[in-house]
Amino acid sequence: MKPNLPFTALRTFESVARLRGFGRAAEELGVTQSAVSQHVKSLEEWLGRRLLTRGGGRVAPTDDGARLAAAVAEGFGLVSALCNDLRAAPGEDLTIGVSCLPGFAYNWLFPRLMTFDQRYPNYPVSIITTAALASFTDDDADIAIRYGLGGYAGMHVEKLMSEQLFPVCAPSLLERGPPLKSPADLARHTLLYDEIADIGGSPPTWDYWAQQVGTTLPKPARIRRFGQSNMVVQAAVRGFGVALGREPLVIDALTEGRLVRPFPELVPSQFAYWIVCPSGALKSDRIRALRDWLHDEVARQPSIPAPVPQG
Repeated sequence: MKPNLPFTALRTFESVARLRGFGRAAEELGVTQSAVSQHVKSLEEWLGRRLLTRGGGRVAPTDDGARLAAAVAEGFGLVSALCNDLRAAPGEDLTIGVSCLPGFAYNWLFPRLMTFDQRYPNYPVSIITTAALASFTDDDADIAIRYGLGGYAGMHVEKLMSEQLFPVCAPSLLERGPPLKSPADLARHTLLYDEIADIGGSPPTWDYWAQQVGTTLPKPARIRRFGQSNMVVQAAVRGFGVALGREPLVIDALTEGRLVRPFPELVPSQFAYWIVCPSGALKSDRIRALRDWLHDEVARQPSIPAPVPQG
């Protein structure tokens, strides 16, 4: 006898396991946190086993929970991909929905999209800027570019590009401000901080860069914090301080001379950018076209310019 699967509870649980939190899942699903908790509880009772571990304000799937979340994500992903293919009949909308972080969209993706439009004029691209992981079932996303350690269970995942970390500033800051010949000179400057969400690992922070370089980060003259990476880049371009450059987000400003590197040290980041989509999505010509174009753009990306000489 085929069991009557609790689809709503399964969908809710997958969201909690993916986002690592009841509150985030409630926000994504548009329901109350109490409703999310009740769905997960009923699913655990229905299965007769614990699916999540809770403690210290954190939520993580158990081994059984991780297996179930991956299966649910894959199943719903396949259904979503098939529905999109069925809807994309000749003459209908072939728009590709791309979900990514606002900073990545503004600093890297937007400046390059014209080349995709020229190559594939029949495939319009719609950018969905969000910090949340795409669900691929309720939103308009067909493919996502995620930033982190990878490992998105139940999805097709492939690395788009790694990143390197290095301080950057406006050329005018070197001309009119205190010297920046060594990391110790940061003590006389304003440091621009990017508030990166806790997604595991060692995030690309100033402290991480200093540790990897083998130096002690001095206490700066001032600190300015921003909630989005594109604001950090723009603040650096306008000469408001020194930012920790993340290669994909500052490479264009560096090659155009709007930013410069005062120090030679380059530090590999633990994080990378990943192409994420439902399993089977790449069977679609339009999704495969965008994937291939993204890799082509990364291959064309220029090398990081050398640090500027200082007297």
